[in-house]
Parts: sequence; structure tokens; C-alpha cells
Amino acid sequence: MPRKAARKTAGKMPDIRTVAALAKVSIATVSRTINGSPLVSDRLSKRVWQAIKQLNYFPNTHARTLVSGRSRLLGIIVENITNPFFPELVQSFEEIAVKHGYEILVSSSNSDPEILTSCVRRMLERKVDGVAVMTFGEEETVLDQLVHRNVPIVLAEFKLDDPKASTILLDYSTGIRAAVSHLAGLGHRSIAFLAGPHHLHSAVTRENDFRTAMHNAGLPLQKKWVIECDHTLKGGVAGFGQLQKLTARPTAIVCSNDMIAIGVLRAAYMDGLRVPQDLSVIGLDDIDFAEFTLPPLTSIRLSRSDLARAAFEALRAQTEDPGNPKMPREFLVSTSLVVRGSTGAPSAGS
Repeated sequence: MPRKAARKTAGKMPDIRTVAALAKVSIATVSRTINGSPLVSDRLSKRVWQAIKQLNYFPNTHARTLVSGRSRLLGIIVENITNPFFPELVQSFEEIAVKHGYEILVSSSNSDPEILTSCVRRMLERKVDGVAVMTFGEEETVLDQLVHRNVPIVLAEFKLDDPKASTILLDYSTGIRAAVSHLAGLGHRSIAFLAGPHHLHSAVTRENDFRTAMHNAGLPLQKKWVIECDHTLKGGVAGFGQLQKLTARPTAIVCSNDMIAIGVLRAAYMDGLRVPQDLSVIGLDDIDFAEFTLPPLTSIRLSRSDLARAAFEALRAQTEDPGNPKMPREFLVSTSLVVRGSTGAPSAGS
């Protein structure tokens, strides 16, 4: 008996006809309203949305895709979902997309070309309106799949000579120059750099910007003090271990990302070194976790919200106004230094 009563109370799920009847409009008007057609007046649109809310009606997104030819689904492919930088980026991207009536599909390449190929295939199967490729690596071989299918894409730091491709340029040099200047101002002259893996063009760019900043500051750079690492906690531990094996050791370390830097903080603690009294450490990205390390990590901030906004606006322009000749193809995101407790003057005996 309770089950029958529950079924009777639940009734039939509302459909587009129910919405049209309650709003006292045609089914076509409901469809046009849901798909954002400018042919529907504000008065009628308001009535339709009130009916949708009252009935708790969920539009059929597949049907909307068939009618409009657009899925209002955007893909975002990130390098490694286990790095806190990327979930923070995805969250910012989703918040912006949802506000503008889009959904998102997330994939992680894990820096593996085969996985990246699978990610792209999944995006194409879901008929995404555009894809933000935030992998910061070498993607030429798989990006052709998107370009040849006429899918708008936006890339981080990588340019494609195609009208459907946009690029986000990342100005690492401003933040890295500020980091080196900050350390020099504290009295450091022996500064090491733990670089990211060289197969990522972003890692190579960061390393080159560090070398340039050291040269411009008139500081010596020892070859042995620039070490290639993974962009992981273990990469930071391993890189610090290599520096500790050297006879001459640096008084400060700049890291290619925050994960490496946090690994260095851990390794330094295990070696009995005090940060910043015995060693200064600077990261890059300024993930949310950076201010909660002990000591709080000085980091070069790369704003996830700025990056997400640039990626969304690039795709939105491509999908909603593809014929505009004045549409920008490049978007700039800069960096800045956030000083916290992991940097200080070198000890007198250094």
C-alpha cells in the first residue's frame, strides 16, 4: 500500500508540453527559450522559466543539441589531476562556464600522449563545442584531430596556425624576475633552480626565464645547481637530494612549481635544515595549499581564475562569434610574487 501511494503521489515527470501548458505558450516557444533564441520576448521568456522552475523540469540536453547544433558542452584537458593546481583550475573554469550556461567535460592526460589521444577522442564523441587544452606539453600530434574536425581549441603557451585555435600566453618572466630580485635583496647569491621535466615546454620556459633573471641580476649560476625534476613532491625530494650531495650548496632554491617546493620543504626538514634560516625556498603556481605549509611557502602566483577566464573567453568567442575578424587569438596571463615565511636572509656562515 505505501508503495502504491508513493507512485500515485509522484505522478508523471513533467515534459516540454507540461511546461508549455503552464506557461500558456507553444511548445516551440519553450524550445526557443531553452536554447536562448533571441526571437522570444523577455515577457514570454520569463513566463517559460518560471514554469520550468515551478515544475522542476530538466530540459533534454541531447534534444537541445540536435535542435541547435550545439551541445553547450566545453571540454578541458589538464596535465595531472593529482597536482592541486589543476583541480583549482578546473573549478574556476566550471564556475565561469556554468554562469554562462555551459557544462564541462574534464579529462587528465597524465603527461601521456596515448592518454591525451583518448581524451581528445572522448571530447569528439561527446560533440563538445570547444576544448581547452591545459597540458603545458607537446601536443601537436593529437591536436590535429581537433583542428581537422573544426573544433575550436585554446592552448596554454602553444600556438597553432589555424583560425580555430587560440593561445594563452603565460608571462612567467615577471614573477620569476621578482623572485630572484627578492632573494638577491635578502643577500642570496647562491641560488639553485629545480626545473620541471624538459618534455614540457612550460618547464623549459620557466628554466630559461630563471637563467635570464639570474643573468640580469648579475648573479652567478652554477650548472650543477639547475636540476631537472618531476613536477611532483617526490621530484622535489629527489632534486633536493642531488643538491645535498654537492660540496658547494645553494642558500636558496627556486622551484618550477609548488609541488617540487613542498617536496623540498619536507626533505630539508628531514635533513635537519631550518627554512628559512638555513635555506630559502620559492615555489611557482601559488596553489591554495601553499599558505598552509610550515613555514608558509613564498610562491610565484599564476592565477587559476585568470587562466580559466582566458580559456573560457577564447572558446566562447570561437563558438558564439566565429566569423568576427577582430576576435583575439592570444590572451595574456601574468605572474606575481607572493612573499611568505619560506624566504629570509642567508645565515652568516653560508
